Amino acid sequence: MSTSAVVRGRFPGLVANYQRYVGMAGRGLERSGRLGWFSLTAIRQIPWSLRRYRTETLRLVAELGMGTGAMAVIGGTVAIMGFVMLAGGSLIAIQGFTSLGNIGVETYTGFAAALVNVRVVGPVNAGIALAATVGAGATAELGAMRISEEIDALEVMGINSIAYLVSTRVVAGFTVIIPLYALALIMAFAAPQIVTTLFFGQSSGTYDHYFRTFLRPDDVFWSFIETILIAVVVMVTHCYYGFNASGGPVGVGAAVGQSMRLSLITVPTVVLLAALALYGVDPNFNLTM
Repeated sequence: MSTSAVVRGRFPGLVANYQRYVGMAGRGLERSGRLGWFSLTAIRQIPWSLRRYRTETLRLVAELGMGTGAMAVIGGTVAIMGFVMLAGGSLIAIQGFTSLGNIGVETYTGFAAALVNVRVVGPVNAGIALAATVGAGATAELGAMRISEEIDALEVMGINSIAYLVSTRVVAGFTVIIPLYALALIMAFAAPQIVTTLFFGQSSGTYDHYFRTFLRPDDVFWSFIETILIAVVVMVTHCYYGFNASGGPVGVGAAVGQSMRLSLITVPTVVLLAALALYGVDPNFNLTM
């Protein structure tokens, strides 16, 4: 009797668990490979989509920025991202003033708002807001097209479906995110200043001094680069799950959930890797008490 047969006979549960975990790892690698190849294909076909599908790209830019239907009434992604950044900036002021006040340095709240907003909170909040609004909508839209065989119909008509449906959305995503993030940063900067000076009574001059001292133009520039990269990752991820949805309406709902779960993992990961690359060796600020 072979060794493998003996092991299977004596430890059936161990062998079953081993086969299950190996199968899960194999399926995970296969999905990762498909997502990677889909991403490369979509990005490689961006020049083609800009040449052939300009009208569709412009339509998507307007739709992603202001929304459609009921979403357009409240301002679409603009309003949602603005309120998310407003809430995030207010939370920085509340937690920062309270925590720094415990050690007697609450005057450094402006320093925390300038540094944390730009380097961490801003890109993360922008990515999550983009995924929850634009990304989830793209997954649902493409998934509905897939199960109703509209994507197959496009391919039958000789239209490059990935360029027409995915590359155009990627272009629209990183086009819209630039003015959106500029507006979001304004909200993120205004919120902690209002909370700190109006509700906590700190002097406006003290807050402005530390805020302007530690707000570096280089950090703002790299924050925009991070956010553009996050927008590309989010759009490709959500379009992949919508493009490959199956199983009817239930499958589309599952695809939206899976894409959101992956976005909530990839957005902080991109910010973490960017922070390690940019500030891991030299944080680019000196704070003394």
